Amino acid sequence: MSKQVVLLFSGQGAQAVGMGTALAESSAVARGLMEQADEIVGFALSEVMRAGPMEELTRTSRCQPALYVHGLACLAALREALPELRVGAAAGLSLGEFTAHAAAGTFGFAEGLRLVARRGRFMEEACAAAEGSMIAMLGGAEEAVRQLAEDCGVDLANFNTPGQIVLSGARDRIAEVVRVARERGLRGKELPVAGAYHSRLMGSAQEKLRVELAGVRLADPAFPVICNLEAQPVAGAEEIRRTLECQVTGSVRWAQSMEYLLEQGHDCFVELGPGGQLAGMLGRIRKGVEVHSVSDPASLEKAVAALVS
Repeated sequence: MSKQVVLLFSGQGAQAVGMGTALAESSAVARGLMEQADEIVGFALSEVMRAGPMEELTRTSRCQPALYVHGLACLAALREALPELRVGAAAGLSLGEFTAHAAAGTFGFAEGLRLVARRGRFMEEACAAAEGSMIAMLGGAEEAVRQLAEDCGVDLANFNTPGQIVLSGARDRIAEVVRVARERGLRGKELPVAGAYHSRLMGSAQEKLRVELAGVRLADPAFPVICNLEAQPVAGAEEIRRTLECQVTGSVRWAQSMEYLLEQGHDCFVELGPGGQLAGMLGRIRKGVEVHSVSDPASLEKAVAALVS
């Protein structure tokens, strides 16, 4: 019998050229999902995942469906290798919250992929309409970072770990953040992103996504899915729609989500997606917690061996 696990799904920024290629070669079920995805989105998404180039893969309209498909392909391969896998809960960073809901059966693979592809397109359009940027504030006290955001007219985009809060807003406002932060002895690192995600500048994308979500039938998740917006489990069609819609402009409360899961007694996590970023964040939130990253056949084999030991 395997350990009960929490599934964690990657968000934008984790993408890497070649993601899913080896997995598709070794797992028929993973390969089938990628082939199905190409038909659903109407272009060779699997080829973009395999060969890039990185500039194309990083486009919001490509990156979001790619990460969704890769996360669920990793899960399918894990279930294939470990049929007795027991899932206690799931969470996903930003885009990954949609992947978590698909894993929990809130909506099917195809319906979720169509939603994610449109979300990515809507956010890409919002990025093109307004010049935005993001900056990670490193090590500052939360109250000081909140005050900095208020004074500079930007939004609190991500609470990633203790000591890492990401701010998001218009490019000139982020430049002001850099200047004021330096004056106040705060350290920040501007991020190489296409726009101001999780800020008021994504308002048009949120409204378009609201319309799309209204037409999707949602089931209650088979296991708890932690929403980014409130760092709590979410259930019921209307609440799920609301939280998925509002996280487009709202804060991603990732650190709080992980703390909630740890407080509930969960002690074994599996990250499904490239890069190992979520495992790294979890290690900074709680040192020594058991977390396994699955992205390719080698990491899958290692995770399965650990989960059945």
